[in-house]
Amino acid sequence: MSSHATSDTTIDELRARFRDLHAGGFFVMPNPWDRGSARMLEELGFAALATTSAGFGRAIGKDDQEVSRDELVHHVADLVDQIGVPLNVDSEMLFPDQPGGITETVRLLAEAGASGCSIEDYDPSAEAIVDADAAVQAVSEAARACAEHGIVLTARCESHLYGGTDVEDTLRRLTLYREAGAGCVYAPGLSDAASIQRVLSEVGGPVNVLAIPGTPELATLAALGVRVSLGSVLFNAAYGTLKSTAKAFIQPSFVRP
Repeated sequence: MSSHATSDTTIDELRARFRDLHAGGFFVMPNPWDRGSARMLEELGFAALATTSAGFGRAIGKDDQEVSRDELVHHVADLVDQIGVPLNVDSEMLFPDQPGGITETVRLLAEAGASGCSIEDYDPSAEAIVDADAAVQAVSEAARACAEHGIVLTARCESHLYGGTDVEDTLRRLTLYREAGAGCVYAPGLSDAASIQRVLSEVGGPVNVLAIPGTPELATLAALGVRVSLGSVLFNAAYGTLKSTAKAFIQPSFVRP
Protein backbone atom coordinates (compact mmCIF):
# COMPACT_ATOMS: atom_id res chain seq x y z
CA MET A 1 0.00 0.00 0.00
CA SER A 2 1.28 3.45 -0.91
CA SER A 3 2.02 5.99 1.82
CA HIS A 4 2.20 9.07 -0.38
CA ALA A 5 -0.27 11.29 1.53
CA THR A 6 1.42 14.42 2.82
CA SER A 7 -0.28 14.45 6.24
CA ASP A 8 -0.70 11.77 8.87
CA THR A 9 -3.80 10.60 6.99
CA THR A 10 -3.31 7.16 5.49
CA ILE A 11 -4.40 6.15 2.00
CA ASP A 12 -7.07 3.89 3.51
CA GLU A 13 -8.44 6.84 5.48
CA LEU A 14 -8.50 8.99 2.33
CA ARG A 15 -10.42 6.26 0.50
CA ALA A 16 -12.92 6.01 3.35
CA ARG A 17 -13.29 9.80 3.27
CA PHE A 18 -13.91 9.67 -0.50
CA ARG A 19 -16.63 7.05 -0.09
CA ASP A 20 -18.19 9.19 2.66
CA LEU A 21 -18.23 12.21 0.36
CA HIS A 22 -20.26 10.22 -2.16
CA ALA A 23 -22.65 9.02 0.53
CA GLY A 24 -23.11 12.61 1.68
CA GLY A 25 -24.26 13.96 -1.68
CA PHE A 26 -23.05 17.24 -3.18
CA PHE A 27 -19.38 18.15 -3.45
CA VAL A 28 -17.15 19.85 -6.01
CA MET A 29 -14.07 18.02 -7.24
CA PRO A 30 -11.81 20.27 -9.37
CA ASN A 31 -9.14 18.92 -11.68
CA PRO A 32 -5.45 19.83 -11.25
CA TRP A 33 -2.87 18.89 -13.87
CA ASP A 34 0.40 19.21 -11.93
CA ARG A 35 1.82 19.52 -8.41
CA GLY A 36 1.34 23.27 -8.13
CA SER A 37 -2.30 23.28 -9.23
CA ALA A 38 -3.07 20.32 -6.96
CA ARG A 39 -1.59 22.02 -3.91
CA MET A 40 -3.33 25.30 -4.71
CA LEU A 41 -6.73 23.62 -5.01
CA GLU A 42 -6.26 21.74 -1.77
CA GLU A 43 -5.25 24.95 -0.03
CA LEU A 44 -8.46 26.58 -1.28
CA GLY A 45 -10.36 23.99 0.73
CA PHE A 46 -11.69 21.45 -1.77
CA ALA A 47 -12.38 18.11 -0.11
CA ALA A 48 -11.26 15.98 -3.08
CA LEU A 49 -9.47 16.44 -6.40
CA ALA A 50 -9.44 14.61 -9.72
CA THR A 51 -6.94 14.37 -12.55
CA THR A 52 -7.79 15.60 -16.04
CA SER A 53 -6.62 13.49 -18.95
CA ALA A 54 -6.81 16.43 -21.37
CA GLY A 55 -5.09 18.88 -19.03
CA PHE A 56 -2.32 16.51 -18.00
CA GLY A 57 -1.74 15.37 -21.57
CA ARG A 58 -1.41 18.90 -22.89
CA ALA A 59 0.79 19.92 -19.96
CA ILE A 60 3.34 17.26 -21.00
CA GLY A 61 3.11 18.05 -24.72
CA LYS A 62 0.55 15.41 -25.67
CA ASP A 63 -3.20 15.52 -26.16
CA ASP A 64 -6.21 13.92 -24.56
CA GLN A 65 -6.19 10.12 -24.97
CA GLU A 66 -2.46 10.08 -25.77
CA VAL A 67 -1.05 9.62 -22.25
CA SER A 68 0.45 6.18 -21.57
CA ARG A 69 -0.47 4.04 -18.60
CA ASP A 70 2.99 4.44 -17.08
CA GLU A 71 2.76 8.22 -17.45
CA LEU A 72 -0.65 8.30 -15.79
CA VAL A 73 0.39 6.08 -12.88
CA HIS A 74 3.49 8.22 -12.27
CA HIS A 75 1.33 11.37 -12.42
CA VAL A 76 -1.09 9.96 -9.85
CA ALA A 77 1.70 9.00 -7.46
CA ASP A 78 3.26 12.44 -7.92
CA LEU A 79 0.02 14.28 -7.06
CA VAL A 80 -0.85 12.00 -4.14
CA ASP A 81 2.59 12.74 -2.72
CA GLN A 82 1.72 16.45 -2.65
CA ILE A 83 -1.78 16.48 -1.18
CA GLY A 84 -3.73 15.21 1.80
CA VAL A 85 -7.16 14.86 0.19
CA PRO A 86 -8.60 12.01 -1.91
CA LEU A 87 -7.60 11.90 -5.58
CA ASN A 88 -9.86 10.50 -8.29
CA VAL A 89 -8.28 9.47 -11.61
CA ASP A 90 -9.53 10.22 -15.10
CA SER A 91 -8.30 6.90 -16.45
CA GLU A 92 -10.10 6.72 -19.82
CA MET A 93 -10.78 3.04 -20.71
CA LEU A 94 -8.39 1.79 -18.00
CA PHE A 95 -5.95 0.62 -20.69
CA PRO A 96 -7.53 -2.77 -21.50
CA ASP A 97 -4.88 -3.52 -24.13
CA GLN A 98 -1.92 -3.06 -21.79
CA PRO A 99 -0.41 -6.07 -19.93
CA GLY A 100 -2.87 -7.27 -17.31
CA GLY A 101 -5.59 -5.10 -18.79
CA ILE A 102 -8.17 -3.28 -16.69
CA THR A 103 -7.50 -5.26 -13.52
CA GLU A 104 -3.78 -4.48 -13.57
CA THR A 105 -4.41 -0.80 -14.31
CA VAL A 106 -6.68 -0.53 -11.27
CA ARG A 107 -4.03 -2.25 -9.15
CA LEU A 108 -1.35 0.18 -10.34
CA LEU A 109 -3.55 3.21 -9.69
CA ALA A 110 -4.42 1.89 -6.23
CA GLU A 111 -0.74 1.30 -5.50
CA ALA A 112 -0.05 4.89 -6.59
CA GLY A 113 -2.55 6.10 -3.97
CA ALA A 114 -5.75 6.77 -5.93
CA SER A 115 -9.02 6.92 -4.02
CA GLY A 116 -11.12 6.48 -7.15
CA CYS A 117 -10.88 6.02 -10.90
CA SER A 118 -13.14 6.14 -13.93
CA ILE A 119 -13.82 4.00 -16.97
CA GLU A 120 -15.19 5.30 -20.29
CA ASP A 121 -17.18 3.61 -23.04
CA TYR A 122 -15.54 5.51 -25.92
CA ASP A 123 -12.75 3.78 -27.84
CA PRO A 124 -10.45 6.38 -29.44
CA SER A 125 -8.73 3.75 -31.60
CA ALA A 126 -12.08 2.95 -33.24
CA GLU A 127 -13.43 6.48 -32.85
CA ALA A 128 -16.69 5.00 -31.61
CA ILE A 129 -18.75 4.28 -28.53
CA VAL A 130 -18.15 0.72 -27.36
CA ASP A 131 -20.92 -1.84 -27.79
CA ALA A 132 -23.08 -1.87 -24.65
CA ASP A 133 -22.42 -5.53 -23.81
CA ALA A 134 -18.65 -5.09 -24.09
CA ALA A 135 -18.83 -1.88 -22.07
CA VAL A 136 -20.75 -3.63 -19.29
CA GLN A 137 -18.15 -6.41 -19.18
CA ALA A 138 -15.39 -3.81 -18.86
CA VAL A 139 -17.24 -1.99 -16.07
CA SER A 140 -17.82 -5.28 -14.27
CA GLU A 141 -14.10 -6.15 -14.38
CA ALA A 142 -13.17 -2.66 -13.21
CA ALA A 143 -15.74 -2.80 -10.39
CA ARG A 144 -14.34 -6.07 -9.07
CA ALA A 145 -10.81 -4.70 -9.11
CA CYS A 146 -11.84 -1.43 -7.45
CA ALA A 147 -13.74 -3.30 -4.74
CA GLU A 148 -10.62 -5.33 -4.00
CA HIS A 149 -8.64 -2.14 -3.40
CA GLY A 150 -11.38 -0.10 -1.72
CA ILE A 151 -11.57 2.62 -4.36
CA VAL A 152 -14.62 4.22 -5.98
CA LEU A 153 -15.33 3.37 -9.62
CA THR A 154 -17.04 5.97 -11.82
CA ALA A 155 -18.53 4.58 -15.04
CA ARG A 156 -18.87 7.09 -17.84
CA CYS A 157 -21.25 7.17 -20.82
CA GLU A 158 -19.39 9.32 -23.34
CA SER A 159 -21.88 9.60 -26.21
CA HIS A 160 -22.91 13.21 -25.52
CA LEU A 161 -19.31 14.34 -25.96
CA TYR A 162 -19.30 12.89 -29.48
CA GLY A 163 -22.53 14.24 -30.90
CA GLY A 164 -24.94 11.80 -29.28
CA THR A 165 -28.40 13.05 -28.29
CA ASP A 166 -30.15 9.84 -27.20
CA VAL A 167 -30.89 10.38 -23.52
CA GLU A 168 -32.78 7.07 -23.33
CA ASP A 169 -29.69 5.14 -24.42
CA THR A 170 -27.60 7.07 -21.90
CA LEU A 171 -30.00 6.17 -19.10
CA ARG A 172 -29.99 2.52 -20.19
CA ARG A 173 -26.21 2.38 -20.24
CA LEU A 174 -25.81 4.11 -16.89
CA THR A 175 -28.32 1.71 -15.36
CA LEU A 176 -26.36 -1.25 -16.71
CA TYR A 177 -23.09 0.22 -15.43
CA ARG A 178 -24.59 0.72 -11.99
CA GLU A 179 -25.85 -2.88 -11.99
CA ALA A 180 -22.34 -4.00 -13.02
CA GLY A 181 -20.93 -2.47 -9.84
CA ALA A 182 -20.05 1.16 -10.58
CA GLY A 183 -20.07 3.31 -7.46
CA CYS A 184 -20.80 6.52 -9.38
CA VAL A 185 -22.18 7.20 -12.88
CA TYR A 186 -21.30 10.05 -15.21
CA ALA A 187 -22.52 11.24 -18.60
CA PRO A 188 -20.31 14.24 -19.47
CA GLY A 189 -22.13 16.63 -21.76
CA LEU A 190 -25.54 15.76 -20.33
CA SER A 191 -26.04 19.15 -18.74
CA ASP A 192 -29.68 20.21 -18.46
CA ALA A 193 -31.38 19.95 -15.08
CA ALA A 194 -34.23 17.74 -16.33
CA SER A 195 -31.87 15.10 -17.72
CA ILE A 196 -29.71 15.17 -14.60
CA GLN A 197 -32.82 14.70 -12.49
CA ARG A 198 -33.83 11.72 -14.64
CA VAL A 199 -30.43 10.10 -14.06
CA LEU A 200 -30.84 10.59 -10.32
CA SER A 201 -34.40 9.27 -10.33
CA GLU A 202 -34.03 6.37 -12.76
CA VAL A 203 -30.42 5.27 -12.20
CA GLY A 204 -29.75 6.56 -8.70
CA GLY A 205 -26.83 8.36 -7.13
CA PRO A 206 -24.04 9.12 -6.77
CA VAL A 207 -23.99 10.99 -10.08
CA ASN A 208 -21.18 13.15 -11.43
CA VAL A 209 -21.95 16.27 -13.49
CA LEU A 210 -19.39 18.07 -15.64
CA ALA A 211 -19.55 21.85 -15.15
CA ILE A 212 -19.74 23.21 -18.70
CA PRO A 213 -21.64 26.10 -20.31
CA GLY A 214 -25.34 25.35 -19.95
CA THR A 215 -24.97 23.35 -16.75
CA PRO A 216 -27.33 24.48 -13.97
CA GLU A 217 -26.08 26.94 -11.36
CA LEU A 218 -24.06 25.49 -8.51
CA ALA A 219 -26.92 26.05 -6.07
CA THR A 220 -29.19 23.90 -8.25
CA LEU A 221 -26.57 21.16 -8.48
CA ALA A 222 -26.13 21.32 -4.71
CA ALA A 223 -29.87 20.88 -4.25
CA LEU A 224 -29.77 17.88 -6.59
CA GLY A 225 -26.98 16.37 -4.50
CA VAL A 226 -24.58 15.54 -7.33
CA ARG A 227 -20.80 15.40 -7.50
CA VAL A 228 -19.43 18.19 -9.72
CA SER A 229 -16.15 18.00 -11.63
CA LEU A 230 -14.57 20.66 -13.84
CA GLY A 231 -12.73 18.54 -16.39
CA SER A 232 -10.14 20.63 -18.24
CA VAL A 233 -11.88 23.96 -17.48
CA LEU A 234 -9.20 25.16 -15.04
CA PHE A 235 -6.33 24.01 -17.26
CA ASN A 236 -7.87 25.78 -20.27
CA ALA A 237 -8.38 28.95 -18.24
CA ALA A 238 -4.80 28.94 -16.94
CA TYR A 239 -3.23 28.25 -20.31
CA GLY A 240 -5.60 30.69 -22.03
CA THR A 241 -4.43 33.42 -19.67
CA LEU A 242 -0.80 32.43 -20.27
CA LYS A 243 -1.28 32.68 -24.03
CA SER A 244 -3.13 36.00 -24.01
CA THR A 245 -0.67 37.55 -21.55
CA ALA A 246 2.35 36.35 -23.52
CA LYS A 247 0.90 37.73 -26.76
CA ALA A 248 1.01 41.24 -25.27
CA PHE A 249 4.80 40.98 -25.17
CA ILE A 250 5.29 39.87 -28.76
CA GLN A 251 7.05 42.38 -31.01
CA PRO A 252 7.62 41.71 -34.73
CA SER A 253 11.40 41.82 -34.30
CA PHE A 254 11.20 39.18 -31.55
CA VAL A 255 9.11 36.67 -33.48
CA ARG A 256 11.04 33.66 -34.68
CA PRO A 257 11.19 33.47 -38.51
